[in-house]
Amino acid sequence: MNNMNNDKLLTLKDIHKHFDHKGYTLKVLKGIDLDISKGDSIAITGASGSGKTTLLNIMGGLDFPTKGIVQFCNKNIYEISENELNIIRNREIGLVFQFHYLLPELNAIENVMMPALIAGYTQKQAHSMALEILEKMGIKDRANHRPGELSGGEQQRVAIARSLIMGPRIILADEPTGNLDRNTAHNILNLLLELNKKEGIAMVIATHNMELAFRMKRIMELRDGLLFEKK
Repeated sequence: MNNMNNDKLLTLKDIHKHFDHKGYTLKVLKGIDLDISKGDSIAITGASGSGKTTLLNIMGGLDFPTKGIVQFCNKNIYEISENELNIIRNREIGLVFQFHYLLPELNAIENVMMPALIAGYTQKQAHSMALEILEKMGIKDRANHRPGELSGGEQQRVAIARSLIMGPRIILADEPTGNLDRNTAHNILNLLLELNKKEGIAMVIATHNMELAFRMKRIMELRDGLLFEKK
């Protein structure tokens, strides 16, 4: 068994998040502590509006906590430069959303190439990397189709491929199967779990789907601004 302490990727310490709304302070997160290690797979469950997306955004460096520390490989991601944070977000953390946010004017392979191009790879290198990852996803034959010509499941596979092209250490997925039929959702989940198992990519998935949650190694419930681990 791995020494989990040596493999620690992401640490959340006393995370609070407040929103001011019409003179009222809404306290969404009230002191979250969480350690995520290499190879972990964690489901975060909870009612709509409980703060699952907010928590994932803070983990991924997309939103600032009101209070608390987020460390990625022992670096406080909110104390480093914007440029360093952008590099971590682009290369180390794969983000997958319920709504895939593919660029409609680009075809599948061009969408997947984007993070590699941003990282400074040549067009040729990025194209080769994207083609390889699309093949892994089983949709190489759809590489030249635009998002509007793809099914929901194919679009989500392209979005996952885009999140994986830079070889991230962790994937943060927000309701990644929420818009998909049961069979397609099952296939997407199998794909993610295979990556977790074979490549040791840590995975945190926010979901309402308990069938999906029970396939993760750890299940947490976000309730009243706090995380409770289900045994």
